[in-house]
Amino acid sequence: MNYRHAYHAGNFADVLKHTVLRALIESLQAKPAPFCYIDTHAGSGNYPLEGFEARKTGEHKDGITRLHPAEKVPALLQRWRAGILSGEGNEDGLKFYPGSPLQVARLLRPNDSAQLCELHAEEAAKLRQLLHRDPRLHVHQRDGYEALKALLPPKEKRGLVLIDPPYEAQEAEYKLIEHALKTALQRWPTGMYAVWYPIKLRSQVQPFLRGLQRIGARRVLRVELLVHPDDSPLRLNGSGMAILNAPWNLDDVLREPLRALGSLLSQDRPAETRLDWILQEGAEPPAPSPLPASRLATRERPPRPR
Repeated sequence: MNYRHAYHAGNFADVLKHTVLRALIESLQAKPAPFCYIDTHAGSGNYPLEGFEARKTGEHKDGITRLHPAEKVPALLQRWRAGILSGEGNEDGLKFYPGSPLQVARLLRPNDSAQLCELHAEEAAKLRQLLHRDPRLHVHQRDGYEALKALLPPKEKRGLVLIDPPYEAQEAEYKLIEHALKTALQRWPTGMYAVWYPIKLRSQVQPFLRGLQRIGARRVLRVELLVHPDDSPLRLNGSGMAILNAPWNLDDVLREPLRALGSLLSQDRPAETRLDWILQEGAEPPAPSPLPASRLATRERPPRPR
């Protein structure tokens, strides 16, 4: 495994992913019953923005560093940004960017729990050292896809699985994700599943998104942010989150924050965004949306469960 998230921590894709993650955790907090958070590719947990890796790429400069001083941002982004800045090491400004496990750990309530999987030995050791004082958090050095078979369904009965792999072999990773999700939904059909995916060529992403509509989820929400046209395999042009069994009103929650991110994180051209239900409860998997990526597309959301 050659991928190290430290080179990319806090970039525009992280900002999108963690904004959506915050919204999902807050939706779980809306009910008093405990929940479980499961991370299949947890990483090492905290990343110094002045470290060798971050300085080599500078990707955070077009991500969290832009959002840090922004004024008049939507409330969700304000809460998420405050959570980043309140962490240890950021007392005198933005010095560290926390990964998904650490961001979620700071939001867990006393009866909630987290199962954090990381295959790479060095990364898992760093994560365990970072979180070892908290009995709610459990670090597993193992393949996250395989771990789902043992971890699902969780004893809490409610929760979220985040799948955020490195995509070193993109199309092969898509197949692994589809297989893992199909099995996971059979074991835990009421769970929420959030999948982060890179966007280089749109032609590579579309078959994957169509596959996610046919594996047993009740509904699937797509959230995307592109800072470059999705027509080159040579760079990360954008990223997306596909949320299976998403909360019924998640599109409303994310609409204004996504617009704000599109404005704040634009690079050499206006950023493009997508927000739409690609699968709705009780409906057949739809054909690909004809709407252009430059429009913030929102399909009619599924009815609120009674």
